Amino acid sequence: MTTTSVPPTAPQRSLPARLAVLPQGTGLHRIDGAWWPRTRHLATELPPLLDALAPRWGRITRVTVDNSMWDTGPHRLALGRRVIHISRSIGMGHRHSVCLLALGTGRCDLLVVAPDTPADQAVRIMANASRAGGGTGAQTSPAGYGPHRLPA
Repeated sequence: MTTTSVPPTAPQRSLPARLAVLPQGTGLHRIDGAWWPRTRHLATELPPLLDALAPRWGRITRVTVDNSMWDTGPHRLALGRRVIHISRSIGMGHRHSVCLLALGTGRCDLLVVAPDTPADQAVRIMANASRAGGGTGAQTSPAGYGPHRLPA
């Protein structure tokens, strides 16, 4: 009988977030940009998004998403020593958005481009949502979202 040892696998590095945000200092907007996740697994997609937003938004502690956009998942996500609280709304009319809250910094609302969106369409949506004046139109702004503070 022979035994084979399998070397431990290196932890998989997640791909960087596909993200387009408005330039800083452009004023108040309903939508701060767009995010195009690769899957509907929020626990997999949030870490690279939070990493990408950290230089501008700081320590994000709460995330709100529409439950219908994402696979079932946790209501908390541990990232190192911090815990991200995830609120999952049901039928709130904001299916294609994510709201991220950072204490002391403010709120960041992103349009979420569905993972299965064709690349050419996703690129157009992201460009529109991240262009000053482009993120306030009916196509990109979920109803009911008001302007909020952008970090300086």
